[in-house]
Amino acid sequence: MKLRPLHDRVIVKRIESETKTASGIVIPDNAAEKPDQGEILAVGPGKANDKGDVKPLGVKVGDRVLFGKYSGQTVKVDGDELLVMKEEDLFAVVEK
Repeated sequence: MKLRPLHDRVIVKRIESETKTASGIVIPDNAAEKPDQGEILAVGPGKANDKGDVKPLGVKVGDRVLFGKYSGQTVKVDGDELLVMKEEDLFAVVEK
């Protein structure tokens, strides 16, 4: 199954965070927080303004982004857990 987001929505796959601290302490899965970073897998065409002009999104496929812990709607596709969220729910693009 393939998802194609509509309007100003994006599909994001969470990037797993480290399970070990810098000092070497291993964090168990049940104590770890959900990651707040992800990679954009798909973007919608953009949002239409009052005149009907479509404004393209400011992010693209492959961008690494930051978002809130409870942002977006979780969906399962082919065993992968993905997030569907609006572009405005994204906080920032992580530059490499």
